[in-house]
Amino acid sequence: MKSFTLNNGLELPAIGFGTYKTSAEIIFRAIAAGYKYFDTASFYGTESCIAQAIEQSGEPREKFLIASKLWKTQMGYENVKLAFEETLENLKTHYLDVYMIHWPRPDLDNLDWKALDLETWRAMEEIYFAGKVRALGFSNFLPYHAENIIKNSRVMPAVAQLEFHPGHTQTFALNYFREKKILLQAWSPIARGRVVEDVLVKELAEKYRVSPSKICLRFCLQEGVMPLPKASNFERMRENLNCFDFELEPEDLSRLENMPPVGWGGEHPDRVRI
Repeated sequence: MKSFTLNNGLELPAIGFGTYKTSAEIIFRAIAAGYKYFDTASFYGTESCIAQAIEQSGEPREKFLIASKLWKTQMGYENVKLAFEETLENLKTHYLDVYMIHWPRPDLDNLDWKALDLETWRAMEEIYFAGKVRALGFSNFLPYHAENIIKNSRVMPAVAQLEFHPGHTQTFALNYFREKKILLQAWSPIARGRVVEDVLVKELAEKYRVSPSKICLRFCLQEGVMPLPKASNFERMRENLNCFDFELEPEDLSRLENMPPVGWGGEHPDRVRI
C-alpha cells in the first residue's frame, strides 16, 4: 500500500512531509528525496517556503499535494475566506488539495466552540464547492468535536490529524475515524524523537534491521494511518519515505499497540498545554 484514497476519491501518497519549523531549503531537499505531499499551516509560517521550494525544483505545482490549516484566530465565516485567500497567495497557487481547521476551539474560555466550528466549516464548504480545495478536514479534533461537524455539514470531512505514534495511539479516536472512513494523519509520528529510545522500539529495529524511526512509520502505515514525518538530513528523508521493504508481524504490531504511554507532546484540545 503506497497510497491512501480519501472518502471523496482523492488519492494521497502513503507518507507526507511535515513542515513545522522548517525552511525552503529543507523542503527543496525533501522534494529531491521524493516527497509529493506537504503539510503546512498558516501558523507554521512555512507556506511561502513550500512555494519557493516548488519553484526552485522546476516541477509544476500539479505534481504535488499541499495541505494547510487555518489558525484559531482565523475561525469564523468571514475570517476563513480571508485566511484561505492569504494561504493561496503565500503558496502561489490557485487551489489547495486539503484544507483543515487547526484546532476545534480558539481558547479554553470559548464555550460556544460548536457554533464557531460550524460557521467555520460552512465557509470551508463554500470554498470546496467553488472548486478551490479538493478535500476538507480538521486537526486535533477528537470524536466529540468531529461529531458536531459530521452531523451538521454538507461535506463529509475526509482527513483528520492527531498526534499518533507508538506509546500514544489514541485507540478510541483511531477506531472512530476508521468507522467514519476519515483518513487519520499522524503529526509527530516519531514523537519528535522521544520514542526512538524506547526499549521495545529499539528491540524491533534490531529484529527488522531498520532504524527505530522506520519502526514508528511502518507502525502507522499498518494501522491505516498516514504519517507526516520531518527530517533535515537527505538520507534520513529517503529512509523515512521507504517503509515498504518490510512488514511488522502481528505479534509485534500488537506489542506496539499495547506499549506503555511514552512520547506524548503535552497538547490536548480541551486542556492547558503541559
